[in-house]
Amino acid sequence: MIQFNIEKPNDDVRSYLQEKIDNLTKPKGSLSMLEYLAMQAGWVQQSLSPKLKNPHHIVFAGDHGIAAEGVSPSPQEVTYQMIMNFLDGGAGINFLARQHNINLHIVDAGVNHDFDANIPIINKKIRKSTRNYLHEAAMTNEEMLLAIQYGAECTQTCFDNGCNVIGFGEMGITNTSSSALWMTCLTGIPLDKCVGAGCDHTGKTLEYKYKVLKQSLDNYKGDNSPEDIIRYFGGYEMVMTVGAMLKAAELKMLILIDGFIMTNCLLAASKLNPNVLHYAIYGHQGDEAGHKLVLQYLNAKPILNLGFRLGEGTGALCAYPILDSAIRMINEMHSFKEIEVTKYF
Repeated sequence: MIQFNIEKPNDDVRSYLQEKIDNLTKPKGSLSMLEYLAMQAGWVQQSLSPKLKNPHHIVFAGDHGIAAEGVSPSPQEVTYQMIMNFLDGGAGINFLARQHNINLHIVDAGVNHDFDANIPIINKKIRKSTRNYLHEAAMTNEEMLLAIQYGAECTQTCFDNGCNVIGFGEMGITNTSSSALWMTCLTGIPLDKCVGAGCDHTGKTLEYKYKVLKQSLDNYKGDNSPEDIIRYFGGYEMVMTVGAMLKAAELKMLILIDGFIMTNCLLAASKLNPNVLHYAIYGHQGDEAGHKLVLQYLNAKPILNLGFRLGEGTGALCAYPILDSAIRMINEMHSFKEIEVTKYF
C-alpha cells in the first residue's frame, strides 16, 4: 500500500483565526457556516488570510461487474454514454464547472468501452469493468494499488497546475451498490440502512438490490481489513478517488466532498489514514438513503441540503461559491479596529 504523509494541521493558528473572525464587523457567530469554513480553510492553510487557487474537479468513471445482476435499472452502457456527454459539455457537472470557473477533468478508470484515442479524456483504464463481487473479488490487490497510484497522480497534476482546492465526482452504473457495501463494512451500520435507490427514482428495484448485496456480503470470505473491503467491493473509479483524496490531503489541499459515493470514498480513505478528514469540506447532504448516516458517522457538517442524488460532483460544486464567500468574508470584511463602529454582539 502506498503510504501518504498526511499531517494534522497545527492547532496554534486556530486562536488567531478565531480572534480575527470574531472581530469582523458583525455580531459574533452571526455568519455561522461562513465562519466555520473560514476557520477550516485558515487552519488547513496555516494562514489568517486563506485563499482559493485555481480550483479543479476530477470525475473518475468506471464500470462494475455487479451490474450483471440487474441491481440498477440503467444499463451499463450509460456509463460511457455519459462520459461522451461530459466531453460534449452537456451534463450537470459541466454547467456548474463553467458557472464557477472550475477546471474539469474526466478520467477513464475502468469503463467497459474503447474510447477514441483523440478524445480529451485522461486514460487510466485498469480493466474494462471490475469483476462481479457476488462471486469473486471486484479487483486484485495489484489493481487496487494501481488505482490508488493513478488517483494520486491525477491530484498531483492538478496541484502542479497551481490548484489548492479540489473536488471529485464519479460516473459508474451500480456504484451506489459498491458504496453501500463499503459503508456497512467500514462503519458497522446495518446494510439495510446503507442501501438506497440509486438512480432508480421509483425505488422498484430496491428490495432486489438489497438481496443481491446481502448475498454478496454473505459470500465474502476476506479478512475484513479496510484494504480488503476496498479491494473486494470497490470500483476502479472509487479506489482512484481514494488515492486522489489521500494525495490531496498530503499536499494540504482543501477537498470538496460530494454525495453518497464520494463520502464513502472519503470514509474508505480515512480508514487508511484518518488525517485525511481534516482537509474535507462536505458540500451537501444528498437524498440517497445512507448519506445522512455516513455523514453523521464522520461527524460531518454539510453545507447544503438540496435533495440531490445525481453524483458527478454536482453537490460539491454547488457548495463551492459558499466556500468562496467564507474566504471573502475573512479577507475582505473590516475589523472593528479598522473603522469607527462600536463592537456589538
